Amino acid sequence: MALTTNKNVLTWLDEMVALTKPANVVWIDGSEAQLKALREEAIATGEMEELNQEELPGCLLHRTKKNDVARVEDRTFICTKEKEDVGPINNWMETSAMKAKLSPMYDGVMAGRTMYVIPYCMGPLGSPFSKVGVELTDSIYVVLNMDIMTRMGQGALDQLGPDSNDFVRGLHSKANVEEENRYIVHFPEENTIWSINSAYGGNVLLGKKCFALRIASYQGYKEGWMAEHMLILGIEDPKGNVDYITAAFPSACGKTNLAMLIPPAIYKDAGYKVWTVGDDIAWMHIDPDDGKLYAINPEAGFFGVAPGTNAKSNYNALMSTKKNTIFTNVCHNMDNNTVWWEGLDKNPPVDAVEWTGNKVNGKEYAAEGGKLAHPNSRFTAPAINCPCLSKEFNNPKGVPVTAILFGGRRAKTAPLVYQSFNWTHGVFVGSAMASETTAAATGAVGVVRRDPMAMRPFCGYNMGDYFGHWLEMGEKLGDKAPKIFNVNWFRTDAEGHFIWPGFGDNMRVLMWMLERCKGNVDAVETPIGYVPYAKDIDVTGLEDITTETVEDLLSVDKELWLEDAAGVAELYAMFGARMPKALAKELDDQVARLKA
Repeated sequence: MALTTNKNVLTWLDEMVALTKPANVVWIDGSEAQLKALREEAIATGEMEELNQEELPGCLLHRTKKNDVARVEDRTFICTKEKEDVGPINNWMETSAMKAKLSPMYDGVMAGRTMYVIPYCMGPLGSPFSKVGVELTDSIYVVLNMDIMTRMGQGALDQLGPDSNDFVRGLHSKANVEEENRYIVHFPEENTIWSINSAYGGNVLLGKKCFALRIASYQGYKEGWMAEHMLILGIEDPKGNVDYITAAFPSACGKTNLAMLIPPAIYKDAGYKVWTVGDDIAWMHIDPDDGKLYAINPEAGFFGVAPGTNAKSNYNALMSTKKNTIFTNVCHNMDNNTVWWEGLDKNPPVDAVEWTGNKVNGKEYAAEGGKLAHPNSRFTAPAINCPCLSKEFNNPKGVPVTAILFGGRRAKTAPLVYQSFNWTHGVFVGSAMASETTAAATGAVGVVRRDPMAMRPFCGYNMGDYFGHWLEMGEKLGDKAPKIFNVNWFRTDAEGHFIWPGFGDNMRVLMWMLERCKGNVDAVETPIGYVPYAKDIDVTGLEDITTETVEDLLSVDKELWLEDAAGVAELYAMFGARMPKALAKELDDQVARLKA
């Protein structure tokens, strides 16, 4: 029986049922009784395995097919009527042409299967900034993950109301998980997402990157807010005052570690605390009352990469996985029916089933690369498990943003930290963001990859217009705009070793930023922005880092920056007439300052 009388939802559902022809239609109400029955069914069919309920209560293990282990950017499309509205970075096909291509694949695809109707809310229930989606799927794995990642069930339909048409329509079928027929398709002009032939989280949990970034970025552009690939963290001082920072990093730049940062002793002992509001996505709005920028985390869980997560690298993330978590493509430790992955500890299990499902004896790993867990293996963990979760996590208003942070992985170019001159220059800094590839990412090392605002794979419309939207938001915010900074934890010495210790010690840099936001500390003006005086980065307790080391980390090599400017110019040229002239001017001005 339907859980809503909303005709917009019911009409669309009828159309999709007629297309996919499921044997049954089950509405997901989010009740524990219903979820328990689905877990038991998934365990009975072998789709999931129940783990040691004493050590990992409520936790399950899942494996995907070998051809279905990551997001598929080459099969991810943004479909609109006009190609120009999507721009040069996204894959595009005209809306009706894509529907004509995919509709035959969906025709009867759920015959003999159950269609689950998942109403879900992105953002806190009751928040005016939250948005509702409905995902139709033939996968119990999707239902159970969406329960962790979103506010799922009747509450979402109550948020939508009986008449609203403002919901994102998501259609997913794992079909036969055929790689050659896999498509993840977004129709931003119609608030619609279609996903077929995948059963991997990033392609099928349609609330995640598909809705919360690709569709929401377009919604924000049209409605005057921002959907960004950013963590949200709060730093509480000894008096109980909290400042909030949002930060964007490309993958492999320490985003989750920063979101769940543990303060070093120098701050911990003084009474400072760090709180996690979000580890991946921020929706930011201008508050109508005070005119400041506020951020909510649209998600309710963490979809984290397992390998490398351990008690030292990210204690809070590891603790988040200890109950009611779904593990995907990790190693099954048969010794005690728990899980293991590379980097968890130095004791791989002897009696193990690797991520492919093959049993191994501790010596011979059949899987590609000799890994027990897939390098992109995941945990889906409820945010409520996180030891440092902010008490503002469910605040319907969100949290006020003091500073916005951009960062990449650069061996020599970018200093440890610098501040933009103003909002427009800060948008330029974010648009020019780049990382150098590591050996893990591709064969070539040190190749500069431009990833503006860490949104390159996730912007649901023309990125030239996206930059323009950032500039407009700055105009609306005026003098209430957060300060914008850039960081680089990855400067290396002559031998290629990282100089800065990173992890919790990154808080030392965040503290300087907050002092800058309050006007309590001076800085050095350079051609690229304001750089700290080395003495103002507190290195107390760091054995290998002196003020001289910090001076070196803050140095600006003009020749390297002039080389970098050519790469930025190349990026800007891609957007033609859609590229804001204000940012082209910022680039010209920076080049002039560097040459002077």
